[in-house]
Amino acid sequence: MTLVKHELRQGKTSLLIWTASIGFLLVICIFLFPEMKGQMEGVNDVFASMGSFTQAFGMDRLNFGTLIGFYAVECGNILGLGGAFFAALCAAGILSKEEKDKTAEFLLTHPVSRKRILTEKLIAVLIQITAMNIMIYAFAAGSIAAVGEEIPWKEISLMHLAYYLLQIELAGICFGISAFLRKGSAGIGLGLAAMMYFLNLIANIADAAGFLKYITPFGYCEAADIVSNGRLDGVMVAIGAVIGISGIMIAYLKYTKKDIQ
Repeated sequence: MTLVKHELRQGKTSLLIWTASIGFLLVICIFLFPEMKGQMEGVNDVFASMGSFTQAFGMDRLNFGTLIGFYAVECGNILGLGGAFFAALCAAGILSKEEKDKTAEFLLTHPVSRKRILTEKLIAVLIQITAMNIMIYAFAAGSIAAVGEEIPWKEISLMHLAYYLLQIELAGICFGISAFLRKGSAGIGLGLAAMMYFLNLIANIADAAGFLKYITPFGYCEAADIVSNGRLDGVMVAIGAVIGISGIMIAYLKYTKKDIQ
């Protein structure tokens, strides 16, 4: 597991910065809730009259006057986008950086198979994503307790699980893409994550585009659906798992035969 440790050391700073940034924004939002709770009735009325904008973010089905409604919209978007960007960046460059940084020759001359290199790099990505989510979950639960609100464990846990699965799926896709790249992976990873986010907004606004929810991992992260149903959409999660695993399989097929420069 030498390569896993090496990748974790290299990615430590990035992991800490992204975790601190997302965690800080979540904590700030949660600490604002007690101050804003009394004003939320008027906010609910305003959002209810905003048509497509309200539907895009699922605000027509959530009550901002409750902690879970406020958390779902404000903190959900922070965790969704922030986590997706981190997972995409982490996975998109994990393979291509060896050629970009001219370290491929050194790595591949060691008595280590390419499959093992792929496996250890994938494990490093999954460890980083898992570590970030555990720390952010702890930040969220601790902040809710600190402001004196009762922690809605089931809803909070389901939302965080959904975003964790989203990040794993995006990481799988970007891992596959990384096997084809030689440099310039950051923009592709960020662009893919942003595209998936906006595809979900389009699916929420236009009924004719509802099928997009089965393409984007943000489809099973809809907080309004999770809160109202009390569960994740099993079909969407299964489709997401297939897409993510397919990305990983493509990475193995491509990288093991790739002409490394």
